[in-house]
Amino acid sequence: MTDKTQGAAPTPPYRRPETPLLDKAVIPPQLRALKPEQLRQLADELRAEMIDAVSVTGGHLGAGLGVVELSVALHYVFNTPDDKLIWDVGHQAYPHKILTGRRDRMRTLRQGGGLSGFTRRSESEYDPFGAAHSSTSISAALGFAIANKLSGGPNKAIAVIGDGAMSAGMAYEAMNNAREAGNRLIVVLNDNDMSIAPPVGALSAYLARAYSSNTFLEIRDAVRQLAKKALPEPLKAPAKRADEFFRTLGTGGTLFEELGFYYVGPIDGHNLDVLVPILENIRDAAEGPCLIHVVTKKGKGYAPAEAAADKYHGVVKFDVVTGKQHKPAPGGPPSYTGVFADALVAEATRDPRVVAITAAMPSGTGLDKFQKAFPDRCFDVGIAEQHAVTFAAGLAAEGFRPWAAIYSTFLQRAYDQVVHDVCIQNLPVRFGIDRAGLVGADGSTHAGSFDVTYLATLPNMVVMAAADEAELVHMVHTANEYDAGPIALRYPRGEGVGVPLPATPEKLEIGKGRIVREGKKVAILSLGTRLAEALKAADELDAKGLSTTVADLRFAKPLDEALIRKLCASHEVVLTIEENAIGGFGAHVLTLASDEGLLDTGLKIRTMRLPDVFQEHDSPAKQYAEAGLDAAGIVKTVLTTLRHNSVDVSEGARA
Repeated sequence: MTDKTQGAAPTPPYRRPETPLLDKAVIPPQLRALKPEQLRQLADELRAEMIDAVSVTGGHLGAGLGVVELSVALHYVFNTPDDKLIWDVGHQAYPHKILTGRRDRMRTLRQGGGLSGFTRRSESEYDPFGAAHSSTSISAALGFAIANKLSGGPNKAIAVIGDGAMSAGMAYEAMNNAREAGNRLIVVLNDNDMSIAPPVGALSAYLARAYSSNTFLEIRDAVRQLAKKALPEPLKAPAKRADEFFRTLGTGGTLFEELGFYYVGPIDGHNLDVLVPILENIRDAAEGPCLIHVVTKKGKGYAPAEAAADKYHGVVKFDVVTGKQHKPAPGGPPSYTGVFADALVAEATRDPRVVAITAAMPSGTGLDKFQKAFPDRCFDVGIAEQHAVTFAAGLAAEGFRPWAAIYSTFLQRAYDQVVHDVCIQNLPVRFGIDRAGLVGADGSTHAGSFDVTYLATLPNMVVMAAADEAELVHMVHTANEYDAGPIALRYPRGEGVGVPLPATPEKLEIGKGRIVREGKKVAILSLGTRLAEALKAADELDAKGLSTTVADLRFAKPLDEALIRKLCASHEVVLTIEENAIGGFGAHVLTLASDEGLLDTGLKIRTMRLPDVFQEHDSPAKQYAEAGLDAAGIVKTVLTTLRHNSVDVSEGARA
């Protein structure tokens, strides 16, 4: 039967795949009991299971599909968890989670009370090190390897790092220090995007296996020792270079050799017949630290993901048969990221001095739009936030208007550069800080909880927070026109509140807030997108007879001191609310109140901010409710404060 409308066969119904081997291999010791010839079937079942699980929960798909065979081979060859397997970032760790006793919880992934989307020490003994930020795996693995060496243990530490993560300086800092680990450290370079060497084939696989064998290593070591003893001093260095040259013809690993690693590869990361024996050779080798260059394909084994690896890196729930993702219907409010990108493109159209910088997140920050419009003025520097900030400082010093668009959680990695290279020199770098506040399913590692605290403490820095998407447009224009020093603009993940976007952006006065709603008894001073909840709370408080003012302060630094003084002088209770941890906007308001004696009048000030904990992943709405930063939390704080002040809230209308 065919669909008469479309003229095509109907989509067959989806059936959850059978997984007889995976059902037996619940944990790695059971996996290691399988025969080598069974591993191919196990990998196929594992891939099918991962696709099925992520279709239900959403999450990171493409990277995990690319390391299915690698995950099987590593757990088959190495004695995990005694051998420490450390996955960089964690995007690719879903197959690892399934193989390490967590398969029955995979459909709770990234949900409240469920599995984390990243590796996590508290979740499993097979997660020796938590990860979510890139390029930390080699440093951590080196720590495990050296600790094992000092204690006299025989076990290995294996770091699996993607080629993209190798763009970060931290990876090379660790490799430069790795000689001390000896053969206890193994780095697996998962090359799944750009090829570092020529395409792999039968010859390169053969060479990699040969180069990793004990026979080759023993011969190589013997020749080295002989050369040390027999060759005159002037010939020793040329002999070493000749060894590197001839091996590099087949492998391209000179850089890693210079850093003290024995290089093997490139090898086909989907060929278990190649992977397993090479890993066994490396496991048993007496050689020092080793780097295995494995070439994989993102999205391997699932046609929609293979065809569009970038779109299937992170996915929402999707239909397994068609690959169609269940995204919200069009027509809702635009995302803050999209609004930022469009506003920045508009600024760049008017101003040729505008340039944009991203640290390997062009689509995440919206700069892919900017890159398309202005390819010569957009710079993706890789996973190198420190470099991104100082690079922006250099551009600013030459009169350009650079925008560093970086997630709040990733800007933490460049704090020294923000202080020393930008603020001390008072250079007008613009920071577009995406993912400010809580981020839902990505959890504590990606939450933008601290940027107001760590930026507003810096001299010369201006810190703004958009209350809605219209304010975001105004603030992009304001920041672009501000040349007096560095300026930061923070905005959250997700959709706006649905306000109309301005046809022409307004240049805001630096350090000036606005009154959104007038009242007499309670004043709520909001910074950022909690403004909508503050207005809901004001409705409830007014209904209780507690006349409430709501102000959007816009700036955490400089504060609108005149507005704060006015509201403190004319209201009995003042609340500050922000999507940031302790030490931010509320702390600055309290400092002002203390310095000027405003607290001596009996004024009650309460600061509402993120709790002093790393909050678990959940929906953003539930996270903010848990933090008390929703309308109900605001109302409760006001009523509690008034009761403590011996006011009969039920008589609020007459108070």
